[in-house]
Amino acid sequence: MPQYIILDTETTGTQDQDRIIQLGFLVLDSKNVSVYNAFCSSDIPISYAAMEVHGITPEQIEGKPSCQETEAFAALNALNVSENYLIIHNAPFDLKMLEKEGFACHMKLIDTLRVAKHVFEDEEAHRLQYFRYKMGLYKQEEAEAEALGIVVKAHDAIGDVLVLKLFLSELRKAVEAKFSNVNAVEMMVELTQKPILIKMFRFGKYRGQAVADVAREDSGYLKWMLDKMENLDEDMRYTINYYLQG
Repeated sequence: MPQYIILDTETTGTQDQDRIIQLGFLVLDSKNVSVYNAFCSSDIPISYAAMEVHGITPEQIEGKPSCQETEAFAALNALNVSENYLIIHNAPFDLKMLEKEGFACHMKLIDTLRVAKHVFEDEEAHRLQYFRYKMGLYKQEEAEAEALGIVVKAHDAIGDVLVLKLFLSELRKAVEAKFSNVNAVEMMVELTQKPILIKMFRFGKYRGQAVADVAREDSGYLKWMLDKMENLDEDMRYTINYYLQG
């Protein structure tokens, strides 16, 4: 039977040199839920900006094993087989951090951020904490946390994992409602890989306007974006090409 690994990390920062200092995940199967939560030492100092977000200080990780030496990392590697599912909100960030530890994902991947963008197209944000409050997940999390022996804190790896577990249930319902007669889990895997068609600009001179309207009224601007904006993400590039091609 497949197992479902809901995972999050906290790190020393967000740059290329930064590393994992907390690895948290739940393992779900048909009968049990297992909790893994490891704090890790790192040769890279924790940036003050990162401390401001997750609250992990150098004193908390002093003397801890490295990420690769933790029981949690060993368990994650043992679970890393093709029949299992790895579930992360904004997967590229965490996977990149895990890759620095020598982890290459062989599981089926569900990025709940990307799935949410497909099924909750009109939401003003798709952050996990946004959905925590928008969906009232915070009302359920205390009982869930007590059952699993977890302390819920925003931007704490295992706390965010618990919130993600609750969000995943709502996301699955939304996928089933939008795509009839499908296996919701497999559809989430598919949506993770599928380009996202963006409706509204969230930046730049046309912020708040529909991309389709801009394509009709100022296609030259969209062509300029494709040509000049090297950091344009793949979803926006896909969206612009979609609307330019009619």
